Amino acid sequence: MSAAPPGPSPDIRYEPDERPPHLLSFGLGFQYALLVLAGIVLTPAIVIRAASQSEAYLSWAIFAALVICGLTTTLQAARLWRIGSGHVLIMGTSGTFIAVCIAALVEGGPGLLATLIVVSSLFQFALSARLALLRRIITPVVSGTVIALIAVTIMPIMFQLLTEVPEGTPLAAAPVSAAVTLVTSVAFVLRASGIWRLWAPVIGIGVGCVAASLFGLYDTEQVGAAAWVGFPTGGWAGFDLSFGPAFWALLPAFVFVTLVGAIETVGDTVAVQRVSWRTPRAVDFRTVQGSLAADGLGNLLSGFAATVPNTTYSSSVPLAELTGVAARSVGVCMGIIFVVLAFFPKVTALLLAIPNPVVGAYAIILFGLLFMQGMKIVVQDGIDYRKAVVAGLSFWIGVGFQNGVIFADYFNETWGALLGNGMTMGGLAAVVLSLFMEVTGPRRRLEMGLNIEAVPNIERFLRGFASRLGWNTESTERLCSAGEETLLTLLRPEQGEQADEGRRLLVVARSDANAAELEFVSATGEQNLEDQLALLEEGAAGTPAEDELSLRLLRHFASSVRHQQYHDTAVVTVRVEASGVG
Repeated sequence: MSAAPPGPSPDIRYEPDERPPHLLSFGLGFQYALLVLAGIVLTPAIVIRAASQSEAYLSWAIFAALVICGLTTTLQAARLWRIGSGHVLIMGTSGTFIAVCIAALVEGGPGLLATLIVVSSLFQFALSARLALLRRIITPVVSGTVIALIAVTIMPIMFQLLTEVPEGTPLAAAPVSAAVTLVTSVAFVLRASGIWRLWAPVIGIGVGCVAASLFGLYDTEQVGAAAWVGFPTGGWAGFDLSFGPAFWALLPAFVFVTLVGAIETVGDTVAVQRVSWRTPRAVDFRTVQGSLAADGLGNLLSGFAATVPNTTYSSSVPLAELTGVAARSVGVCMGIIFVVLAFFPKVTALLLAIPNPVVGAYAIILFGLLFMQGMKIVVQDGIDYRKAVVAGLSFWIGVGFQNGVIFADYFNETWGALLGNGMTMGGLAAVVLSLFMEVTGPRRRLEMGLNIEAVPNIERFLRGFASRLGWNTESTERLCSAGEETLLTLLRPEQGEQADEGRRLLVVARSDANAAELEFVSATGEQNLEDQLALLEEGAAGTPAEDELSLRLLRHFASSVRHQQYHDTAVVTVRVEASGVG
């Protein structure tokens, strides 16, 4: 049965709550910042150059992005109330927003972009607060399909960058620069290991710039003219509050991309929890909610500044594994470094001078990996015919609308702009299909007070459910016993006082092939059942005898137990296999 996920077993030198020497925290924070600095700067550069915006606006957008990424990285580590994860999570500009940000800038400039980001960021705050309600809608199949469609949407733009060079440039300049960048980066990704693999993007871009400079593509004059210390020449763009057709056409796409960014943040926060502790722990979804809230705040600030929104970077996870340092102080130092670098235009000028063919080649690798990450998410929990239909149909619907081959002539300009975005249409199809399966799937519900008097009610409920499934006596008794022990475990002594305060319990029973899945939804408690079961298997002391008995029985009757703790809500999912039917 499942308990706390074992995950990798790194030698963690410093856990999140521990304090390493200040010099170590600063050194690692500086190293991490250098590793992701190019990505933070190049993402707004790709967006603004593709949309043919001014250099003054580009300078402002990069400055604002660095400051916001620094503030949110610090907030993720330090955690303020329910905002932040309390872990080292690098915040950087989000590649998933590239396509929609380009479209917004083309349609209405920075003002429209700012308005769309602010409005869509409110959705992420709502998602953070009500994450438990969407646990069966935001599934791996939905999120993976949408992530794959992001790559499909943005790849044509990246291919165009490969050939964008100034007039009079030798014909070989663009292909040679792009090829050198691509080959070097891929070689390091495929053959290097350890720290060298983490530096692969930086090395690939650096070698590509050297090759481009041989053709005069690298603009050293721009770097030389940049001040060492200063403030951007561009200013705040303001908001476009006309709420015209372009706003309404692009808003659904921005909401979907915000949802996708939230899904990425959920995955990164789950992963970083699994590599940050010496003793593996069950995932704490309250930490995930805090991470989403910090991400939403970053998006809100990005909207006010009219720059590309941010998200958590997945590189946070391998960096913690590689160094064995997961202390929050590293994240705080890294965030401060981002803010300081924002006031050094010379550093950003070095990155902005990177030629478009080099940027395009780097982005092709990035979005190729993003596409495969989407596919990996789709198949991570296995594929049956239902999931295959949802993923396959949604993906090709998105591709069809993106390429304008599905009823493109039937829509006016406003609807054409909305339906021409493959990520929007494919994501909408995936959500609708998942909702259909959730709504039409067989299930039974029982709501009651969370107290000892609920035991006979749950038994009657589960016996009726097993009878509908045609289960035999042995399987029915196992199901009822698992339900009873789950209830008794939820009524642990430390929660007894809360139990007298009107706590409610919702039990949802679903059939899944030759098994039953029970969900127990109630107000949250402090201890996690998965952690308690893991301690029980290890023979650790500290669990009261009466609780240990219920836990042992639950482990015996159930094939798996999953405990998801949210702010104010806890969800225990118990799976019971049938030994036979009839």
